Amino acid sequence: MQAVGQRGNVKARGVGPLLASTGISVTGDGALIAAAPLLAASLTRNPVAVSTVTAAFYLPWLLTGPVAGVLVDRWARRPVLVTADLVRAVILTVLAALVFVHAINVLFLVSAVLLVGIAQCFFDSAAQAMIPAVVGRDKEALTHTNGRFWALDTIGRSLIGPPLGSTTFALNKTLPFVGDALSFFASAALVSRLPRVPASVGPRERLLTALRDGLQHLIRTRDLRVLALSMGAYNFGYNAAIATFVLYAKDVLRVADAGYGILLAAMAVGGVIAGWRAAPLTRRLSYRQIQAIAHLVQGLAWTGVAFAPNAVVVGILFAFLGAGSSLASVAVGSARQALTPDKLLGRVVSAFRLFGLGAAGLGALAGGVIASWQGLRAPLLVAAALVILAAVPTWSRESPT
Repeated sequence: MQAVGQRGNVKARGVGPLLASTGISVTGDGALIAAAPLLAASLTRNPVAVSTVTAAFYLPWLLTGPVAGVLVDRWARRPVLVTADLVRAVILTVLAALVFVHAINVLFLVSAVLLVGIAQCFFDSAAQAMIPAVVGRDKEALTHTNGRFWALDTIGRSLIGPPLGSTTFALNKTLPFVGDALSFFASAALVSRLPRVPASVGPRERLLTALRDGLQHLIRTRDLRVLALSMGAYNFGYNAAIATFVLYAKDVLRVADAGYGILLAAMAVGGVIAGWRAAPLTRRLSYRQIQAIAHLVQGLAWTGVAFAPNAVVVGILFAFLGAGSSLASVAVGSARQALTPDKLLGRVVSAFRLFGLGAAGLGALAGGVIASWQGLRAPLLVAAALVILAAVPTWSRESPT
């Protein structure tokens, strides 16, 4: 009876601080997502160099993601969350100082983004592992909580953050990086209030053995395996298109610096609605069916963007991109939480990110190469074709889990 009472108390106190910290920190991230490419574009017009900045957001999942997952499964998760936030805050403070004294270059910018991404590997693995510890593993509960989680993520990362980042960048190049650093300090204060969820109890395997166990669980669980590969294709396509989109927006659509963030914020309109209503929208669909539909939405939207006559039409299409991304995130997050035991969850999250966000970094680099070779519109069309094709093996005729 005591264990049940303690778990109920965890549920009551756990969700609020985690969701609040998400809302604050991702707003700073959204500002960084807009400001970092703008800063890169102010330093160089080389598409490959600009795409490298976007790739740096995701490549840490190839370099440190799996190890982060193993360690998260061994450590108490609240200290991991606090430490990761503080590390990111310090890195961004240093980056802001370099921008302020005009000592910044593309190499320093990419290095800072890489370091922030390494800390994010630990934070995201711990945060995703925290959710089922708080709300349980029922499909309805997970989709409800993940829907709220990703809706807040979309509001901050896509609706509020990018316009804030591009507008403050237009006023002063230092401001968005200072704001992101402050957001991580605030997030650290919030996650420090999370309930104590102890690390999983059990024998400590060797690092390679632990990595293998997480990867084997993903590979042997059919739905997780398909969703991981599908998310990899999805993220590869999205980032191939978005990596040089800052140049497409400025040079083809003639969008000003401040307007670039507003254009990115259009994604949030569909993303917030889809994320907030994820449970009723997906009740009659399996996780794989949700993901397949997200693929089709993204592919059709990128095709439209490639031929859109102006930024207004692009903004409308971006709303559909946001809706698809939000539903995909809910489906994948809920599936791995529902189908993975707690002792493996941190490393399974990292294994997913190895496929998903590792592919995002490679997609961003590919987008830069394609744009240099065939022009700025080409990555949009390549991404559209890829994700539409990937929808076919993702679809499942099985009923919802």
